[in-house]
Amino acid sequence: MSVAGERIPEGVDVRLPSAARVYDWLLGGSHNFDADRAVGEKVMAVLPSGRQVAASNRAFLRRAVRYMITQGITQFLDLGSGIPTVGNVHEVAQNADPGCRVVYVDYDEVAVAHSRLILEGNPNATVVAADLCRPRAVLTSPDVQTMLDFSRPIGLLMVAVFHFVPDDLRPREIVADYRAALPPGSLVALSHLTADHAPRAMAAVTEAMKNSRDPMYFRPYAEVVALFDGLQLVGPGVVSAPLWHPEPGIRDIEPDDVYAGVARKT
Repeated sequence: MSVAGERIPEGVDVRLPSAARVYDWLLGGSHNFDADRAVGEKVMAVLPSGRQVAASNRAFLRRAVRYMITQGITQFLDLGSGIPTVGNVHEVAQNADPGCRVVYVDYDEVAVAHSRLILEGNPNATVVAADLCRPRAVLTSPDVQTMLDFSRPIGLLMVAVFHFVPDDLRPREIVADYRAALPPGSLVALSHLTADHAPRAMAAVTEAMKNSRDPMYFRPYAEVVALFDGLQLVGPGVVSAPLWHPEPGIRDIEPDDVYAGVARKT
């Protein structure tokens, strides 16, 4: 099946917007469809900084991966990875060390399909079709068990995903399950959208996304910090994403609507 030349996995209803594809559109990617673009336009109408927020999340992901590599980590588990656009984990990690291993996890069929296409011929990266809210299913996946060595530190990435997880699924418990499986020395990177600074605009974003496959749940600072319970935050702690280890020489950095941090399992 295809839409305007785009290959679509069987059974995927492209009329239902997906967060992965809306995010791809905000990042300037091409793996999105009319329904996704319509939601993206609604987001931009109420949050004109939407593209900058998406770019900020992606930039944090890149910096977090680079930081983890400086700490000796060479294997990564990226939860809710979305569609592999420029600057994804395997590109950043394997540019620094071709031996780095990466497992992407997403439940969006289109994101998984595109990931498989882009990772063809890469023996050190794979994608698992699974729901990050079911840690046991993710962690016992044959691909995860084959690709990652749980006797050595792992870089766990949960970037821009938990604002799609409702409270009734207990986000803190989900993080705790992954934390328990990680060996000591592992690092966890997490970012999360918030309504702390622009409550009206973010309420409008929630409204724009409520009928999509992935409604959004913004959380205040204290709740984002609580997701790191049981881990040791590295400096500067949980901060606005652009303020976390900014690129050298960057000045006059403006905070945005994303909280981000990296923490170590001791």
